[in-house]
Amino acid sequence: MRVVVQRCENASVTVENKKVGHIKKGLCLLVGFTDTDNEQILEKMVKKILNLRIFPDEKGIMNKNVLDCNGEILSVSQFTLYADTRKGNRPSYIKALNGTEAHKLYDLFNEKLKKEIKVETGIFGADMQVSLTNMGPTTILLEM
Repeated sequence: MRVVVQRCENASVTVENKKVGHIKKGLCLLVGFTDTDNEQILEKMVKKILNLRIFPDEKGIMNKNVLDCNGEILSVSQFTLYADTRKGNRPSYIKALNGTEAHKLYDLFNEKLKKEIKVETGIFGADMQVSLTNMGPTTILLEM
């Protein structure tokens, strides 16, 4: 499982000119799965994301997590996180989990997050336009 975590002032996702998800301050997550991912990995990733201390405290030091600052999460599926570009110029996505299984894991991942925090999502498999104002910028790649 790979997740690109972006600390943001706001974020939204649009599908066919309709805004389907949007958040204020929080985290924008780009989420990809591979064939070795399972529920235990999802649980570890959820815990890591919720406890990742990348928001500033009163002294401006990155010492708070998304829960500490009453943030929100925008979760967007992105199979291209598993692009392999070692050969040629066309990425291979052979390491990305098939759509049916990835969709199940993505839904379960979001359900687990929603138990702790407000979560908005894109539409799995859709052509989406993601917009955000990255704070910092702060972007972190998590992999389990």
